[in-house]
Amino acid sequence: MDVPAPEPAPAFPPPEDPGVEARRLRFSALLEEFRETPVLVPLGDGPGPDGERGLLTADWNGVRFILAFSDGQALARYARARGEFHREWVYQTILGARLLDVAVPAAGVPCGVALDCADGPDGVVFPPVLGVVPDGVAVDRERGEGL
Repeated sequence: MDVPAPEPAPAFPPPEDPGVEARRLRFSALLEEFRETPVLVPLGDGPGPDGERGLLTADWNGVRFILAFSDGQALARYARARGEFHREWVYQTILGARLLDVAVPAAGVPCGVALDCADGPDGVVFPPVLGVVPDGVAVDRERGEGL
């Protein structure tokens, strides 16, 4: 019995594609706005390495993401999606730049930030790559690529 060959992976548009550059510019503007904005960051259930409650995180494909929310309504949508709308959510208000520049490196593992993760395509992921997080913790630092 012949096994069909797997379909080739979809090709990414070349970097010089005008759509790629437009998306890069939009993301850069969004990143700058995030860095200047205080966001709500819920505390996790258990103590962190220092005995204090750590920031709420989620792991996906070997990368940890700190969960952040643009406002109380975004946090409420997340709580509702988890079926935990009626529990008390303890959170800190943290400047986006502080999350990326201090909290991400302190995680000790590849780490980024997920903003408004219950909002589907309106949410934003800030991955642990050059141009987003400090160079020393960027997962692509060996390749020297970035935004």
